[in-house]
Amino acid sequence: MNYGYARVSTGSQHLETQVLQLTQSGVDKVYQEKFTGTTTERPIFEILLSKLAPQDTLTVTKLDRFARNTKEALELMQLLFDRHIAINILNLGLIDESPTGKLVFTIFSAFAQFERDLIITRTQEGKAFARMHNKNFREGRPAKYSDIDILNAFNMRTSGKTYQQITEKTGISTATLKRRFKSINTEKVAHKKTSLSKQ
Repeated sequence: MNYGYARVSTGSQHLETQVLQLTQSGVDKVYQEKFTGTTTERPIFEILLSKLAPQDTLTVTKLDRFARNTKEALELMQLLFDRHIAINILNLGLIDESPTGKLVFTIFSAFAQFERDLIITRTQEGKAFARMHNKNFREGRPAKYSDIDILNAFNMRTSGKTYQQITEKTGISTATLKRRFKSINTEKVAHKKTSLSKQ
């Protein structure tokens, strides 16, 4: 049997392209999973590993779909080779338990880890540069709603409107309103304490 494995790193990414490539390569069945590259558990992948039998092939579109780092790649490679299971990485080729296959896999695993480390280093350097040169820099995604939007909604709430009424008028979800309102209340309490301490 030839089994395919498709994985994406975030819930917003799509598996269709990988599934199509795997199907076109002739796999018998595709297992799909949405998990981050730093997550240690991959339940669908574990199920797939338990299904594999001697002389089967595990097919993935790219090396990083198979393993998340060099250490894990080499461990999985050894595990599959010991069970007489081949690995087919579509953009590299078939890697089996021959000495050449093991060498190729080790080299490409090392390059994959090297590339990932470079990306992390560049990201960290970029953030460090931004912190030094941009006083308004904040890590993470920018808030969807501005402080003014939340303050206006907060004023609606204090004037007696329900969360549902505010949501209908502003489009801001109840969960977001409650979460952002907490920060407003926290800031007010802190400001009040500061004012009292100055008296």
